[in-house]
Amino acid sequence: MNQAARASGPLAGIRVIEFAGIGPGPFACMLLSDMGAEVVRIDRPDARLGDARDITGRGRQTVLLDLKDPEAIEHVLSLLEQADVLVEGFRPGVMERLGLGPEAVARRNPRLVYARMTGWGQEGPLAQAAGHDINYISLCGALAAIGEPGGPPTPPLNLVGDYGGGSLYLVVGILAAVIEARRSGLGQVVDAAICDGVNSLMSLFHAQALRGSFREERGANVLDGGAPYYTVYETADGGYVSLGPIEPKFFALLCEKIGVPESLRDAQNDRARWPALREAIAVIFKTRNRAAWCDLLEGTDVCFAPILALSEAPGHPHSQARQAFVDVEGIAHPAPAPRFSRTPSAIQGPPPTAAVSVAELLGRWR
Repeated sequence: MNQAARASGPLAGIRVIEFAGIGPGPFACMLLSDMGAEVVRIDRPDARLGDARDITGRGRQTVLLDLKDPEAIEHVLSLLEQADVLVEGFRPGVMERLGLGPEAVARRNPRLVYARMTGWGQEGPLAQAAGHDINYISLCGALAAIGEPGGPPTPPLNLVGDYGGGSLYLVVGILAAVIEARRSGLGQVVDAAICDGVNSLMSLFHAQALRGSFREERGANVLDGGAPYYTVYETADGGYVSLGPIEPKFFALLCEKIGVPESLRDAQNDRARWPALREAIAVIFKTRNRAAWCDLLEGTDVCFAPILALSEAPGHPHSQARQAFVDVEGIAHPAPAPRFSRTPSAIQGPPPTAAVSVAELLGRWR
């Protein structure tokens, strides 16, 4: 199957060579594929293919090569000669030892964008240490800020590090470098470190700390659940809902809609009365079940949403109206994002069930 012929997104015609890995690299390459890039993953000869549930592995073609074999390295270099982007997530130095470092590749294809995804970065005292999302967000002050008051930090899945500070910054870097390469004719290395990305994501909170409005206590700030108007509440049936009316007019509407006592309606920014306000709102939300609160508040300006389980999300009317999930051979996939008006993204296919040969790819690319 010629996946490139099916590509419809704004990156159609861009060729990406992905070295198989876990976490942020595959997710970034899923995004590139959804936007139309032709992504070819290089994986080990014993790699398991055909798992239809591997959502982040969708829209790829796979080549199986033993990178310890010099002949395989030559095959890789032949592919890279025809590619626009290389994505790798090994520890620093691994690609160089394989003979596939940036300098070696640039000799074969000087316009190639060489994208490197790591946790700690290409240099520094931790560069060679193993790590995962939880470690990277720990070092950047993000994990310390998340959790219940008086309790331990709470890992926010691997969204903040791997995907927020990692994949998304990697994709931004790749796109910027591809644009520049079209102008200059020269590629460059994109050093995407999760720590760097998370530090960048924390910019707002560094600014608040400099202004003296951020407290280094969990659950003591507006956006960490500390504010009674930006938090979650339990409903009568054991469900949960979220509130976020930061703007005074939205908070006033919340008070009116749910019946907050008049004596507390001016307490939004009075930290001394936050405990009383929180308790009053908590009591109110315990009087109805989640569905009843949705009937009353969804679609209004109180900044409300029910807290849905992962299995509930595809069935919500808003998700259905926007076709937020797409059926791919019987598996519900999150739809490509963002959306484009003229060159719409599309899932190019399920995860690969069989490998393709280097000769087949080169036959099409040359």
